[in-house]
Amino acid sequence: MSHNDEQLLDCVIVGGGAAGLTAATYLARFRRQFKLIDAGSSRLLWIPTSHNYPGFIHGIHGGDILQRLREQAEHYGATSVTGKVERISKSGDDLFITSTGNQEFRSRTVLVATGVVDVAPDFPDIGEAVAEGALRYCPICDGFESIAKKVAVIGKGNGGLGEALFVRHYATDVTLFSITDPIALSADEHAQLDAGRVRAVSNPVTGLSFANGKMTVSLQGAAPQEFDVVYAALGTRVNSAIVRDLGAECTPNGELVVNNHQQTTVENLYAAGDIVKGLNQITVAMGHAAIAATAIHNRLRA
Repeated sequence: MSHNDEQLLDCVIVGGGAAGLTAATYLARFRRQFKLIDAGSSRLLWIPTSHNYPGFIHGIHGGDILQRLREQAEHYGATSVTGKVERISKSGDDLFITSTGNQEFRSRTVLVATGVVDVAPDFPDIGEAVAEGALRYCPICDGFESIAKKVAVIGKGNGGLGEALFVRHYATDVTLFSITDPIALSADEHAQLDAGRVRAVSNPVTGLSFANGKMTVSLQGAAPQEFDVVYAALGTRVNSAIVRDLGAECTPNGELVVNNHQQTTVENLYAAGDIVKGLNQITVAMGHAAIAATAIHNRLRA
């Protein structure tokens, strides 16, 4: 393992998505010495076209957003390291040591922007379905594109109920399914779905397929059904394991708890983006990053 002991960094940014790259631009313009470590797996790469990212009337691909943000950060001198962070620890002199497996970086602060991973349904055509907008994960992002369409929401048990009601604001036809246990609704939940005119199918989903622009939902003990769009409401996995050993407070599902300056409960450890408890949106992640980078700069000036 190579050691970067010749230079004590002001900050290490972990994650090269919208939050990490925005923080990199800020810290570069603050003339701070830092490294951005990027595993190359940003959630943005799964976005075929974002229509609510500001400034792009006709939408922009998630990969294009990443490229623009990366070029801007590099324009101001930001440098990145390709790799996956395996461990973040504290040294005896209260500095952070960030390890990628073959490199270590010492820094006074760390900004974690490792985001979350959507839990995807298991079927062979997932990449093509996402690219064509037939399989989606975020109705806040693209529910508008479901106007007048026939939509399925697939959760675990009753887990997709809230998302189905949200999507019904746009879509003319919404059906709720479960990919595991049969749906068993309470009287109150039945009333909510009835009021929202959402159907619930109790037969568990046994498979999904994509062909000719349509999604087909296969069911146990019932005929398959075809839809224009399927929303996967199967939850997310939060990439916060690398900071839990430091004692950072998390929500029950792993999201990091931060203060108004995006600092976690660990001194000088900051977090931004989907890894933080709150609304998972690109613009929110960028706002987190601006706050965190400014707080880091001001902390180091003191």
